[in-house]
Amino acid sequence: MSEIIYDTQNETYLTGRARANGQNHEQVANMQANDDEENLNQVLRNIGAAFATLKTELSEYLVGTATSASDTLMTPSASLTLTLSMPSNYDKATVETLASAAHQYIVCTAVSNWFLITNKADAADYVSKAASYLEQIRKAANRRVRPERPTI
Repeated sequence: MSEIIYDTQNETYLTGRARANGQNHEQVANMQANDDEENLNQVLRNIGAAFATLKTELSEYLVGTATSASDTLMTPSASLTLTLSMPSNYDKATVETLASAAHQYIVCTAVSNWFLITNKADAADYVSKAASYLEQIRKAANRRVRPERPTI
């Protein structure tokens, strides 16, 4: 979670810095998410929503039998864990890609939702990036290895 929060804040900081033109100091400052309560709460909501969507996308493989849900704000120390049960012919070479794309999907989704509030001009770019990471997740989750003929 700490890495996702950091990456979200860093993306908003770097994008804000890139949009600075010497005349828009307040706009740039407002674009940059930080640890102030109202900012962090919104970022945590965005992360929670992105994680929920990610679980839906991976539900075919998701291990767990949750029978209830909560809309309680997650904490910065919360743990985001996906345990997947993959078929025996799953290509394990894509595990790192799957994990990295899931992280980036959550970050880009959180940033896009943040920018819908603070900087609409850049929000669409992050929606597009999140969609490309979601496609990468689908591709990685559906990779299979070729069967091998048993040797006797």
